[in-house]
Amino acid sequence: MDKLVVEGGVPLEGEVRISGSKNAALPLIASSLLASGRHCFFNTPRLRDIRTMQTLLRYMGAVLNSEEALHIDTSRIHRFEAPYQLVKTMRASVLVLGPMLARFGRARVSLPGGCAIGARPINLHLKALEQMGAEIKLDHGYVVARASRLHGASITFDQVTVTGTENIMMAACLAEGVTVLKNAAREPEVVALADYLIAMGARIAGAGTPEITILGVEELSPTSCTVIPDRIEAGTYLVAAGITGGHLKLNACRPDHLEAVIQKLTEAGLAINAEGDTIEVSRGSRICSVNAKTQPFPAFPTDMQAQFMALMSVGHGVSLISENIFENRFMHVLELRRMGADIELDGRTAVVRGVKRLSGAPVMATDLRASASLVLGALAAKGKTEISRIYHLDRGYESIETKLSAVGAKIERVKE
Repeated sequence: MDKLVVEGGVPLEGEVRISGSKNAALPLIASSLLASGRHCFFNTPRLRDIRTMQTLLRYMGAVLNSEEALHIDTSRIHRFEAPYQLVKTMRASVLVLGPMLARFGRARVSLPGGCAIGARPINLHLKALEQMGAEIKLDHGYVVARASRLHGASITFDQVTVTGTENIMMAACLAEGVTVLKNAAREPEVVALADYLIAMGARIAGAGTPEITILGVEELSPTSCTVIPDRIEAGTYLVAAGITGGHLKLNACRPDHLEAVIQKLTEAGLAINAEGDTIEVSRGSRICSVNAKTQPFPAFPTDMQAQFMALMSVGHGVSLISENIFENRFMHVLELRRMGADIELDGRTAVVRGVKRLSGAPVMATDLRASASLVLGALAAKGKTEISRIYHLDRGYESIETKLSAVGAKIERVKE
């Protein structure tokens, strides 16, 4: 098992190229199941979760090649199952349910796993598919679904769900009639998926708004697209510049996907200039403490909460950070405390009293974004920090130690 060893206190300087979005690439890969033939995805990140999804499609019968772009040929799908052994660590595996059911009329998908950041039930997916005529039962940890052909329905999600919106939107593309999704997720990744589905021949309106309308078609045709930049990776590197007092230029990113993050970081004292597909960020004086509340897009994202908390740990004053998406997403707090952070929890709110400097310590990652927060804390800390269980980090950050080393960080990956 690998760990990261970080010697902190070095201001980061230079340029970082942002990779393709994991959370956009995963539903795109799943959407290839909707249309027989060869799909092509450019700018697909090389991440553990992406490899898991590729392995899953190979198991189903797809032929994949990922030398330059990711090519997926889905003309020979013959297994309609996502087994537990392949998907137990990745919640996004549930995204194959809607496409398989819509195209083949059946699917058997293991209940998903993933980061332990709280309950993320798929009941909203199943309820919506039942409204569309699917027969669904749970069998020894698997969702077993059948439908001769799904039909359109008016579906109101009880709460905003990104994967639920994506799953049902894909299923509705081949359903008979019109499907309307209300209280739909508005994330850029949902819009990117809709754009690809439209390119395949789907008829979708309203993606990026709370109401999406899909008119089902008889079949779709494979095509190609470029995966959008990873807004959470970009946000993480913005914090990296701020927490180390450095200056970074981020290339190949989408500033319009980061407006809420940029606003909060600007309030905290970072100088940020966005132009085209680049963002420059620097910090002069000490970080100011500001409050933040996580909410669905376009508000401040839950996937940036841990990183922002690391920054607030060295802020001037007191910050209140409220987590309104997942009920168990403060597991990084104990590890940041080991590094000298002054953080108290009050329900779903963290009270962060800034300290002048963190101190290096052995810490353990508990989930993907918690891992990133520990790396950020380590970059700013005095002394050496060893971060174990970084396999979480590899699920969502492509070559993070290589990218950080290139801009001056003293960081290396070693075997435990």
